[in-house]
Amino acid sequence: MNVNLLYTDGAGKFRETFWEKEEPGDDEIEVKAIMTGVCRSDVDMMVGKFGPLPIHMSGHEGLGQVTKVGVNIFGVRKGDYVATRGEPAYADYYNVRDGEFVKVPEAHPRFIIEPVACGINTVQFKDRGNDDRILIIGSGFLAWVAYQTLIKSKNYKNIDVLGSSNQELWGDKLSLGTSKSYDIVVDLTGKYALGTDIDLNNNALIIDAIGKAVSREEAQQQLWKACTTVRPSPRNENFHQCMKVGVWMIENGLLNVDKFWTRAYNRTTEWQQAFIDGINRPEGYSRGYIKWD
Repeated sequence: MNVNLLYTDGAGKFRETFWEKEEPGDDEIEVKAIMTGVCRSDVDMMVGKFGPLPIHMSGHEGLGQVTKVGVNIFGVRKGDYVATRGEPAYADYYNVRDGEFVKVPEAHPRFIIEPVACGINTVQFKDRGNDDRILIIGSGFLAWVAYQTLIKSKNYKNIDVLGSSNQELWGDKLSLGTSKSYDIVVDLTGKYALGTDIDLNNNALIIDAIGKAVSREEAQQQLWKACTTVRPSPRNENFHQCMKVGVWMIENGLLNVDKFWTRAYNRTTEWQQAFIDGINRPEGYSRGYIKWD
């Protein structure tokens, strides 16, 4: 099946090409794209900060409608809406493997679940006390999802947020600095040295969501405090469950991400602008998505 696909070669823009999509396998579904989020990683790849990935991995924040179902797939049927993390979600049609999609009730941007699941995935730690003092560094989309997950589905109470964006959303929950010590730090920016700029308690858990380079001094401080560092990945085996949790939280009113999706871009006439705005981030822009007719 020959389909249209958006991709980047890392030279500063996305391009349009034709791509030969295979028929879905027994453990796959075929999805007709309806909406695909423009991820910051897509923009970084476009401007050459990493990659680029192969053409068949272009776009991962998908939402679409099932058009074909493999014989080993159960729980969805043709016509259902699904959120996907499989690629390439920048194609008009694409195949998604079992375990990389969840059924959603409607084609609405709030159910572009992959970025929501990324936020939930950052706080899937176990064996910690609910009275632990937590610091989230960053105040964007992922931080908001992580915060709501902690307070509404995990019942943590002592949470500080260090950041300066989305002040109108966070209100008095947002701080520009801190003098406290923390048991858990969720680092979404990499701007601070954990153990020097940010004080850590003994046996602190550091959730490094960006793969930050650590200085010798910072590493020594963390070693002295017997800290543990984890790096959550959307490729881990728990991510599919995080997608399910995201759908459940949104459906039950525990998580409202509508304010973060600030603009839809028509797939036929505006797709180039979607990536331009992803770089320049005009006033009022938070997250954009491409929408197929």
